[in-house]
Amino acid sequence: MASKTLSSFLLQNLTELREQGLYNTIDPLESPNGPVIRMKGREFVNLSSNNYLGLATDKRLVDAAVQATIRFGVGSGAVRTINGTLTLHVELEEKLAAFKGTEAAVAFQSGFNCNMAAISAVMGAGDAILSDELNHASIIDGCRLTKAKVIRYGHSDMADLRAKAKEARESGAFEKIMVITDGVFSMDGDIAKLPEIVDIAEAYDLITYVDDAHGSGVLGGGAGTVKHFGLSDRIDFQIGTLSKAVGVVGGYVAGTQEVVDWLKARSRPFLFSTSLPPGTVAACIAAIDIMQGSKELQERLWENAAYLQKGLKALGFSTGHTATPITPCLIGDEEKTQRFSARLYEEGIYAKAIVFPTVPKGTGRVRNMPTAEHTTEMLDRALAAYEKVGRELGMIR
Repeated sequence: MASKTLSSFLLQNLTELREQGLYNTIDPLESPNGPVIRMKGREFVNLSSNNYLGLATDKRLVDAAVQATIRFGVGSGAVRTINGTLTLHVELEEKLAAFKGTEAAVAFQSGFNCNMAAISAVMGAGDAILSDELNHASIIDGCRLTKAKVIRYGHSDMADLRAKAKEARESGAFEKIMVITDGVFSMDGDIAKLPEIVDIAEAYDLITYVDDAHGSGVLGGGAGTVKHFGLSDRIDFQIGTLSKAVGVVGGYVAGTQEVVDWLKARSRPFLFSTSLPPGTVAACIAAIDIMQGSKELQERLWENAAYLQKGLKALGFSTGHTATPITPCLIGDEEKTQRFSARLYEEGIYAKAIVFPTVPKGTGRVRNMPTAEHTTEMLDRALAAYEKVGRELGMIR
């Protein structure tokens, strides 16, 4: 019999989440996660996927995964340090390092795992971490795993970062100080001020750490935010995911050979979790080859993003400070945000509401993720639905 205390806790808190418009309903797909998806027997224009370049359904990746699975099996069979390292893992890491412009790279089971692994492997008691207040949850959790002092600075507030870096360094209390930022902030689509961050880091001897999950494959010719600013040789840790623009699953850390050697020796997810399966690794290799060989997908992605953003602004919606394909439609109130998303769903547009705790209370938004695979017709259908629902709910005239 279940614990009465647990049952009471769950019932009360789930009820509160539903009443506050904060309960997230999960909708299983009956189709691949492409520009159009099928759920509950209906088709929807899909604006909620991180599949930026459409590679998740690309036949070249599918074929690579199938052939690798036939050759190596469905699983790698062990952790990397025993005998779970296949030649495929080595090939992927070499390609990632070349793609990111670093000496070396190491692959992990997820982007979330990267932040669990890398931060705690380097930072500890007697250290300090300067972290942007809007950093991803995986960074926050990665920092919590250390015994370092975490110092939050205002979002992209370089004056605040400089002041706190100066104070931390001049206090003499910390052996190592790291500054951590997302490259692209996933809820607003704005880009970190990496040139200024690097200047501050070099002035106060800070370790630099950039989580470029939403920048890789999108900015810098696909190589990411660090390459976009020409800073590949001035960033200590470049974190990326293999599950967004790359279209598969997994994550990686790119940096110097010494950084990668240390992570292979001391990062716990690398040491204690079975490595990525062969099919996944082969598909990732195919995706990197595609991104390095042509910029066509990136160009189509940016064209579609510009089209959607221009259309939403023309209707009277605010897309905030986005400088990337991430396109938030800012609403504010959590319940109204959920209602707006639900009405879009009824109109055949799948664009999920993003509310607290993913974003601060009162800043709810419907986040739209255009991809290279969307057609103008699909985006026009979305804009027509936005206009209809926006007028219905009194958000636009």
